Amino acid sequence: MRAYLEQNAARALTPTGGFLRGFAYSMNPYTGCAFGDGGGCPYCYVRALPVANARPGAWGEWVIAKINLPELLERELAALDRNGKLANATIFMSSATDPYQGFERRLSITRRALEAFVRRPPRRLLIQTRSPLIERDIDVIARLGDRAIASITVETDDDAVRRALTPTSPAVARRLTTMRRLRAAGIFTQMAIAPMLPNDPLHFAELAAEVADRVIVDTYFDGDGANGRRSRALGIGELYERLGYAEWFQPGAERNLLAAMRARLGADRVLFSRSGFNEV
Repeated sequence: MRAYLEQNAARALTPTGGFLRGFAYSMNPYTGCAFGDGGGCPYCYVRALPVANARPGAWGEWVIAKINLPELLERELAALDRNGKLANATIFMSSATDPYQGFERRLSITRRALEAFVRRPPRRLLIQTRSPLIERDIDVIARLGDRAIASITVETDDDAVRRALTPTSPAVARRLTTMRRLRAAGIFTQMAIAPMLPNDPLHFAELAAEVADRVIVDTYFDGDGANGRRSRALGIGELYERLGYAEWFQPGAERNLLAAMRARLGADRVLFSRSGFNEV
């Protein structure tokens, strides 16, 4: 049984850099990620980071809510505002978990954080999730106007691939519905194909054209921060061999998808890996 815990955090906003060098801060309302349970998201690099050892048990078997995060965020945003830094601040939520854990339905930590951002808006807030629960907060996100980007992870157009590799994540069709609803509300909606899983490039490009203002494609080799070493250490190469996807775990496997996306959406709406995520 998954463990759900509540703890106080020391801070809400964490200065960032590296892969997310375009953002001044990251913010993670939760530690741990229920989407990683039961073999879900085996490629997630966070599994190999120290945060994965925050408590006993495998990654995905526990989620810790930072119960005081909204109050901390209010104070930190006020301080940035006083110092004249808020207007240029860029924030990535979340970098090491999904901000819409199931726990969020009861605690509303992410929603209360969004309300704090409405009161003191930064230059840009990117909300990265794979959960349809973000639909609950469309009313708040829409109030941020062009300061907000809703970025929805959709790694493949093929639900059979999704079931094989990310069985605990929402169905592809359900995530596409979420994107349609976000975009219909006037929210800038990004499709994050990260990491790219096996797909039909032409079909995927047609789907993206219907639901996304912008697409970012990322790969195991460009996006894991170690030229694929982290992904290999997580056993992704062996997993792909076992599933018959070996040709997809190769540098350059993304080329056909990038070409199809750019032909369908236009090159300006299709970005790649690190530079794409930092286009804020």
